[in-house]
Amino acid sequence: MKWRADLLAWANNAGVKVHDMKTDKGIAFIERPKGIPRPEFLLPHLVWQDDTVLVIGWGTSVKIAAIRTDLSQGLNGIQRTIAAVGSEKYVDIVGSFQTGYHISGIAPFGDLLVVLAYIPDEDENEKKISTSVTPRQGTAQCPEIHLVSWKNDEVTTDALPIHGYEHYKAKDYALAHAPFSGSSNAGGQWAAGDEPLYYIVSPKDIVVTKPRDAEDHIAWLLQHDCHEKALAAVEAGQGRTELLDEVGSRYLDHLIIERKYAEAAQRCPKLLRGSPSAWERWVFHFAHLRQLPVLVPYIPTENPQLSDTAYEVALVALTTNPSFHELLLTTVKNWPPTLYSASPVISAIEPQLNSSLMTDTLKEALAELYVINSQHEKALSLYAELLKPEVFEFIEKYNLHDAIHDKVVNLMLLDSKRTVHLLIQHRDIIPPYEVVEQLLHSNKTGDKRYFLHLYLHALFEIDIHAGKDFHDMQVELYADYEPRMLLPFLRTSQHYRLDKAYEIFAQRELVREQVFVLGRMGNAKEALSTIINKLEDIEEAVEFVTDQHDDELWEELIRQCLQKPEMVGMLLEHTVGNLDPLYIVSLVPDGLEIPRLRDRLVKIVTDYRTETSLRNGCNDILKADCVNLLVKYYHEARRGVYMASMDEEVHGNRVDDGSSRASERSSSVRALDIKSRTRCGARCCLCFDPLPIQDISVIVFYCCHAYHLSCLEGGLDLMRSNSNQDSDNESDDEDGSPSGGSRMRCVLCTTAAA
Repeated sequence: MKWRADLLAWANNAGVKVHDMKTDKGIAFIERPKGIPRPEFLLPHLVWQDDTVLVIGWGTSVKIAAIRTDLSQGLNGIQRTIAAVGSEKYVDIVGSFQTGYHISGIAPFGDLLVVLAYIPDEDENEKKISTSVTPRQGTAQCPEIHLVSWKNDEVTTDALPIHGYEHYKAKDYALAHAPFSGSSNAGGQWAAGDEPLYYIVSPKDIVVTKPRDAEDHIAWLLQHDCHEKALAAVEAGQGRTELLDEVGSRYLDHLIIERKYAEAAQRCPKLLRGSPSAWERWVFHFAHLRQLPVLVPYIPTENPQLSDTAYEVALVALTTNPSFHELLLTTVKNWPPTLYSASPVISAIEPQLNSSLMTDTLKEALAELYVINSQHEKALSLYAELLKPEVFEFIEKYNLHDAIHDKVVNLMLLDSKRTVHLLIQHRDIIPPYEVVEQLLHSNKTGDKRYFLHLYLHALFEIDIHAGKDFHDMQVELYADYEPRMLLPFLRTSQHYRLDKAYEIFAQRELVREQVFVLGRMGNAKEALSTIINKLEDIEEAVEFVTDQHDDELWEELIRQCLQKPEMVGMLLEHTVGNLDPLYIVSLVPDGLEIPRLRDRLVKIVTDYRTETSLRNGCNDILKADCVNLLVKYYHEARRGVYMASMDEEVHGNRVDDGSSRASERSSSVRALDIKSRTRCGARCCLCFDPLPIQDISVIVFYCCHAYHLSCLEGGLDLMRSNSNQDSDNESDDEDGSPSGGSRMRCVLCTTAAA
């Protein structure tokens, strides 16, 4: 029996009756489902979902009856009317379905139904049930809780491990519930504290159940290894934020157990977030598992920043296997050096330097660690060994020129041009003999002789004496790599052996170099013969003979040329100005055919005439220049230098109407030793009194005659009165002065000239 408001529902062997207590009238009778065992085996279960909906569970049948006051469309699209005579209310079956299990209890769950299911034994058939034959003892299955819709759509199923369930029958279970305070159509969602409670009763247990909350859902997901879904649920705000650490830790543990180390490392930034302690715990856990390299790319360097030990352990773990060395190098370059101490990592790498585990990448990482640890010389050694292009900037940055003594070959292999410039620039630190010795005795691959040539050539251009001990070697290097530079080198250097140089040139058929060496050895005739016979260059032969300044060599040149008619013609063309062409022609044997002799003789005559004309023109110009300069000197010599007294104002006036340069009165001129510079014993040439330049003005001429200014003016006036005015005017005109103008002259010289 179930009572709700004014409605009462009860069941008997025949079926279910609904009675209106307010009117004291029956509303409806619902028959017992067909094929259902008697109530002593399967009891009927009634529950009011709300004031107007009755749920009936009996055997394997579920019916939902709605109490209505008029005809209307049934819920879920099902309409069925069972009315009692004379009643204003009637019952409408709005839902009905069959189950595959026996119903031991039923209750509402929002818009859904909770069904306590008893699973019959497979060997148990309907006949046995209907004939009162009880099931075999000890073979029953666990009861189950089914959450279904009114159309029997299963939402979820849970098995209940009740104590002694093997010995229980369907009627041994009961399901009761405490209705929730909210609406019946809450959709299965309730506020905290409003959830309905369900009681599953068995002979030995009472199980209290309630709807799962978010944390229950997360716990269930974790229990069933659905860690990603659990994590997503926590991140979506389903549950306390503290659960994130627990879910993350359990997720990582699960991945570690599954040996999914890479995936676990990838998840760490999201799961561990900004917790330094959690990060360090997992760093050391990965290190214990020897899987730390997969975690290194994800270890944070800030927000949070871990302890220096954690970073050092991570870097050391990357040194153990060559496959991790590339990651080690990248990590060392990317991590700030303030996070860790480089010394433990260096100590882990250095024992591997000479082992098979050492790779170029590990060497570069070690070099980076040396730089962090301020061990720049060790870093330079590794950079040079690895042929890193940035080694030159590294040397300049840390001023490591003293440290490159034993690294010349490696630097040359890297960039010979920059290395040569560096060695030349710092040759006071790295002397040439060290460079040469390293390049000669190195066992590294590469054209070391070419590097040696580049270095010695650059050294010679900077200082011709700096590498003088290696000039013999340099001769051979030039012959092999740059023959065009041999002659300038041979002309400049005095520190090579001529015989050895000649031997080298002879082997390599360097004819011009042979000629030069023969000439320097004093074997000019052989050198001349080489030019004529091998080079057949008469112009060079003439130039060579001219440089030797040896008349006998000219005779030798003529003698050898007479043996070749073509050479005679070429000799006539190129000896103009050095030999008389008539002399050469006179030595030519009669009948010797000389190609283009007529044209060459015409050219010789033309060149000779041109040369003669040029010489005459030059002589005329030279004579005219000499006359003009003598005239200018004569006029300048006739002028005097005015030396004023100490009391007179310093002025820059020329003696003769501004044309004389007597304006340069200076202390050095006044300090002139007149006795040594003038005639008449430092006396006036007219009054023969001494010349004290401190007290009176003095005029000194380039003829070394000196006068008091007053004496000279008086003497000139007397001379003008007695001389011919026309003669004076002509003289003035010659000097370029205005006609009739007065000019100071040396009285003695002018009188003598007259």
